[in-house]
Amino acid sequence: MKIIETPRGWPADEAEAIAVQDELRTRVVLDEPGPAPGTGLVTGVDVAYDDTRDIVAAAAVVMDAATLTVVEEATAVGRVAFPYVPGLLAFREIPTVLAALESLGAGPGLVVCDGYGRAHPRRFGLAAHLGVLTGLPVIGVAKNPFVFSHGELGPRRGDFAALRADDAEEVGRALRTQDGVKPVFVSVGHRTGLDHACAHTLRLTPSFRLPESTRRADSLCRRALADAAA
Repeated sequence: MKIIETPRGWPADEAEAIAVQDELRTRVVLDEPGPAPGTGLVTGVDVAYDDTRDIVAAAAVVMDAATLTVVEEATAVGRVAFPYVPGLLAFREIPTVLAALESLGAGPGLVVCDGYGRAHPRRFGLAAHLGVLTGLPVIGVAKNPFVFSHGELGPRRGDFAALRADDAEEVGRALRTQDGVKPVFVSVGHRTGLDHACAHTLRLTPSFRLPESTRRADSLCRRALADAAA
């Protein structure tokens, strides 16, 4: 089993990582709507950690956006590339996520991250970071809000409320994907618009709260981690 090592020159501390975020953030593209919902391919990415061995497993699951049929899967196992620091989690996992994406035979289309894009204190979460590095359209669909609040939203599937920063900027949306369940938190990463990001999320959640792309990538990365530990 090949272990992806931390790239040479990767940030070694918090100050270096923040400087990288500040520089890469200027490259985020926010004026493209992104792929039309229900067309092409959509790829879920997720990671699982083994803290005792300091390794991370990443999975990429490619699905047909219209049928949600799995087209291809890939995994990679690597070293945890950065210590745990809130707001800098992308630096822990991106080398391994990139390795999984690079193992795919076809282009991934839209990438869906279990995390944040603009809904991040420095407006540069995992979805934005991954988008800038790959040039792909990427959105973030998180299970919980990070540091932003939202108003009331209705109880029905498709209801939403804006996630607002202190300056009232809309950095994402709390989106109800099933009647009566907790919302997910959708934000733009790169080369997509927020309306399309929410529409993609609803198409990816026909039966459950979380996108099928995330559910399948979560299961696959956990299996990869178990295999690596065997």
